[in-house]
Amino acid sequence: MDLMEIVKAKAKANPVRVAFPEANDEKMVKAIDEVVKEKYCDALIVGHLDEVKALCKDNKIDDTLWQYIDVNDTEYQEKILKKYLKLPNLVYGEKSLRRRMTDPLYFALMMEAIDEVDVTFAGINSATGDIIYAAQTIVGLENNLEVASSVGIAKLPNYTFADGSNLLAVGDCAVCTNPTASELASIAISTCDTIHSVTGWEARCALLSYSTDGSGSGELVDKVKTAVKIAQEKRPDLKIDGEFQLDSAIVPEIAQKKVKRESAVAGHANIVIFPDLNAGNIGVKLIQQFGGADAYGPLLQGFRKICSDCSRSAPVSELVGNILFSIVRAGDLKNGKK
Repeated sequence: MDLMEIVKAKAKANPVRVAFPEANDEKMVKAIDEVVKEKYCDALIVGHLDEVKALCKDNKIDDTLWQYIDVNDTEYQEKILKKYLKLPNLVYGEKSLRRRMTDPLYFALMMEAIDEVDVTFAGINSATGDIIYAAQTIVGLENNLEVASSVGIAKLPNYTFADGSNLLAVGDCAVCTNPTASELASIAISTCDTIHSVTGWEARCALLSYSTDGSGSGELVDKVKTAVKIAQEKRPDLKIDGEFQLDSAIVPEIAQKKVKRESAVAGHANIVIFPDLNAGNIGVKLIQQFGGADAYGPLLQGFRKICSDCSRSAPVSELVGNILFSIVRAGDLKNGKK
């Protein structure tokens, strides 16, 4: 079954509540209309609502299936604020939170933090950095993780891996500029959990380097080696290994020559973790430009709850896909799955 068909089936089996704080955009309202009509989620439109309703009317969209949350509704503001202030380890005080609640993104994230919704989906009008900052300060990071990050899934039309798939998960290619060893371990752990949730794969995660199992040396190699050790200690249930060059990670014949020990990952990785954003961004652009790869994502990860970002240039079809990924992840989180 195609990846998106799998995701659609999982989303429909376990619909969740999604807050949309940027529905004052034509592409976003069309994407929301599509996922709601197919009954993938319950949509809560958070913001200044006259503009959204006008967009729906102009595009002949039936918005009666949506729930509207007006950020100027003082009674609902007080309800959200009262519950939110009872949470532990708050970054902001009451006065600061009241100011931020005029921003639909912060309002939606506060709703998510107190379980009024399961996902906040934004990005069409906001920079990725702004969304990450808001999510970190309002929702917070998942326990035992040090950093938010991202993962994408590349579909390679001209390449088949040893398991017969043409899909490869790649992280982090969008968020963390130069992660420390401990942060790199957090990225690997988050990516394994995200990919298992979305695809159902058993994660086989390789941390990449210019060295394979000590064939090279230096500060950059040491960082990856340390990250592997930290990740394995934190999550011994996951298959995380390295340091591997890319070919050693994904080609069994090369792994047999270069990796002189037992490894459940070497030669069979379905997830690769780049050591920094330079390598990640360049690597993704290479496979897109020369390999004709299509990419799903990036999906933000590492937060206590599912907080999603989309590209400001994304077409409606891409928005729908990313909303569906978010729904599946939130459904697993609600059900106690990673």
